[in-house]
Amino acid sequence: MTASSRREQTKIQNRETILAAARQVFAQLGFATATVRDIIRATPLASGTFYNYFKSKEEVYQALRDEVALKVRPRLREVRRGAGTREEFLAASFRTFFQFVADNRGDSQPVPERFRMDSPEVLAGFAELREDIQAAIARGLLPATDAATLGAALTGVAFELAERIKAGADVEAMTGFATALFLGGLEALAKA
Repeated sequence: MTASSRREQTKIQNRETILAAARQVFAQLGFATATVRDIIRATPLASGTFYNYFKSKEEVYQALRDEVALKVRPRLREVRRGAGTREEFLAASFRTFFQFVADNRGDSQPVPERFRMDSPEVLAGFAELREDIQAAIARGLLPATDAATLGAALTGVAFELAERIKAGADVEAMTGFATALFLGGLEALAKA
């Protein structure tokens, strides 16, 4: 192994060590109470090493959120692109997201008031949703409407209902509710 590849491997390991420690610290202390010092103490790394990778606990938290976005985005794209009906587009999207949230309940860190939504991975997820909505409109699955506005509405409902799922709500019940809500709204939009 070359010195350059060892350095790269060490960088990857250090970043992962910090992220693993942050997951643990946020779960134990909560985001609001946790400090950068708490995260550093939970690693075998020197305190200065933390700042080579992150500027703040908020930046670490966002990196953890980006990891989540990277895991769920391909699944969401697949079900949206494979949908054959309006109902399937909605239900499969909600179900996939809600099931992901339910499957990862134990991994979720207490969320700060509202985490930033402007990280590259989260923004890429929103862009993919807009593209998929535009494609669904072009295929006649969804009525002609502003894809960005519909995407924002879908995302807002999904994130809010995901909080209920984290608290134990049933995935299928939340999927049915969100799907019915949007089916009715889309029918009204189609008539407008």
